[in-house]
Amino acid sequence: MAIWYLCDMHAVYMRRCLELASLGLGTVAPNPAVGCVLVHNGFVIGEGWHHRFGGHHAEVEALGSVPDSLHPLIAESTVYVSLEPCSHFGKTPPCVDLLLRHQVKRVVIATLDANPLVAGSGVKRLEAAGVEVIVGVLEEESKQLNAAFFTYHTLKRPYITLKWAESADGFIGSLDGHPLHLSNEQADMFVHKLRAEHSAILVGGRTALADNPRLTNRLWTGKNPLRVIMDTHGDLPDSLRVFDGEAETLVCTTHQQASYPHARMVVCSRMLRLCHR
Repeated sequence: MAIWYLCDMHAVYMRRCLELASLGLGTVAPNPAVGCVLVHNGFVIGEGWHHRFGGHHAEVEALGSVPDSLHPLIAESTVYVSLEPCSHFGKTPPCVDLLLRHQVKRVVIATLDANPLVAGSGVKRLEAAGVEVIVGVLEEESKQLNAAFFTYHTLKRPYITLKWAESADGFIGSLDGHPLHLSNEQADMFVHKLRAEHSAILVGGRTALADNPRLTNRLWTGKNPLRVIMDTHGDLPDSLRVFDGEAETLVCTTHQQASYPHARMVVCSRMLRLCHR
């Protein structure tokens, strides 16, 4: 049975795993962001993270970073990883197999994998091979880092982030409908970071008209999100930036005849009153 407890030094190394894992946010989805650290007698001899979807997992990167001269120490090292090592073949081979080939004796894991293809099977395989497994070190921090991944697998729905800028007196825009920039450069960079880390960004038709936003990621490294426009009237101007073809765009509308350049259309029989204009 896996051991569940928290030790200060385990937390130190696991926090480093989470720091490394965060470097993959925005490039690894729909996979989770994962970091891995190898520690021998209090010294880090290797570390890595999952860089991109379809690429090497964190364990592979960490083991591959160990200098050749230190390879004999791998079997005596503790492997820290922010998510349970995978035990199935996907785009890459199982990381559990790699750890067993290196004959590691102890693996410290932040949290079990919510993917039903793993979901504890990685821990069971390690334990069956005689590896000491410790689970639960900075578990909540790991789950929060991959909130979208865990929400999808546990609640079967998307993870949703609400974003707005608000004035000190409680307004989010001008009364006459003209664009009003309330945030600063640092906030703008954070917003674009969010865009890189989310699969889609959704606005209503009034926002598309009033602000004419691009809804693309320009101030942070990473991909553009899918642009989703809630259009209840089917009469948005083709000249809006969301129809410039720079990023994939999806328009949800109640009008079957609506058509916009560089956009896919989804006709809905009903839409929330919140989106009406």
